[in-house]
Amino acid sequence: MLSFFVALYGKLALRWREPPSIPPLPSFYKTTPPLSSLFPFTPLLYSVSHSSNFEICASSSILAAEMPEIVAGADIVMDDEIATNVVPSIESKAQNKVPTYDHSAHPPLNERILSSMTRRSIAAHPWHDLEIGPGAPNIFNCVIEIAKGSKVKYELDKKTGLIKVDRVLYSSVVYPHNYGFIPRTICEDSDPLDVLVIMQEPVLPGCFLRAKAIGLMPMIDQGEKDDKIIAVCADDPEYRHYNDIKELPPHRLAEIRRFFEDYKKNENKEVAVNDFLPASTAFEAIKHSMTLYANYIVESLRR
Repeated sequence: MLSFFVALYGKLALRWREPPSIPPLPSFYKTTPPLSSLFPFTPLLYSVSHSSNFEICASSSILAAEMPEIVAGADIVMDDEIATNVVPSIESKAQNKVPTYDHSAHPPLNERILSSMTRRSIAAHPWHDLEIGPGAPNIFNCVIEIAKGSKVKYELDKKTGLIKVDRVLYSSVVYPHNYGFIPRTICEDSDPLDVLVIMQEPVLPGCFLRAKAIGLMPMIDQGEKDDKIIAVCADDPEYRHYNDIKELPPHRLAEIRRFFEDYKKNENKEVAVNDFLPASTAFEAIKHSMTLYANYIVESLRR
């Protein structure tokens, strides 16, 4: 009986010393085209298959530099420079040697962050990169800056392309409808053409939608021309059938007019709104702003 327990203890001890089974490490491969040429830090893209195996895409050496223990023993395909400093050689694999890594080839994380701030990032600009649409000037894309019912005056930051907070309205009023601009247009005030989009629901700032011009509201803001296109959402079933501003209820037009007459009064700024004009005038205004924008781009390229 004693010999039986001794033998059992020996088997258990040997089994305890055996290394646990480790699942194969994920393989890294370079994306095409390499995103590392665009962004200094490329987020890892994880996709889980039905067999619970992970495929991890890394387009830069950041992961290998920061966590070499994960990369050790993995099949890695990277740039030549990365492979020289990070990837273990085939010979070391064959001899089952623990690979060594040259961390000096990679600057510390904070230094990489600071250096990335000096590089110009690639991002879409809603004014210049978004197309106006094939149906312009009748139906066009519109980028929303201010949501219906908002008291916050958002506007496009022309340098970055982001939507920034300009101010909170001084008067006790809110925007009666979604308000934004038409991409690839420009007016005499060097801003894109403004548009007020009538629809059922508020739209988040920064989104774009298809709008249909139905009229023009001539406006003078502190002595400067600042006309607004009046439009309806082309994909709103309640309003898409409107074709001209004359079809809107008179009270709706009175609300719009009163808002623009009053929203700057507490800032001691004078705004004058003239009579609304039909859809044909709106089409001409959009065409004119598109022509000015084309001229603006040509002049910018010449410089």
